[in-house]
Amino acid sequence: MDVVYASLHRKDTAGRPRDGEAEEIQAVLWAHARPTDAVQHITVRCESERVDLLLYLLTRPTTDAAPATGHPAAPAEATAKDSLAVAHSLITRSHRASPMLQRRYQPPTPPTAC
Repeated sequence: MDVVYASLHRKDTAGRPRDGEAEEIQAVLWAHARPTDAVQHITVRCESERVDLLLYLLTRPTTDAAPATGHPAAPAEATAKDSLAVAHSLITRSHRASPMLQRRYQPPTPPTAC
């Protein structure tokens, strides 16, 4: 299982999160998750200046194999890039489709690996 951390920054940091906002964001993400995203679990935590997201994705096996050994070529790196791309795509789809996310949060920025 891969875990991807992401956050969306609020447009207005003066306000506090509304009651039920984390659950609403989680519902938006689940509503736009596709079976190919392989999302297993979503955790959402709202702060005054941002919302933190943890996306738990089923690990995808790498199909590229080194010719002589038969071992996957850099599986951790390939999986990390794939998971980041899947998470970014889900968050972007959700942000575009949700009037609430568009009103309250900045659009997601392209992913960067840590």
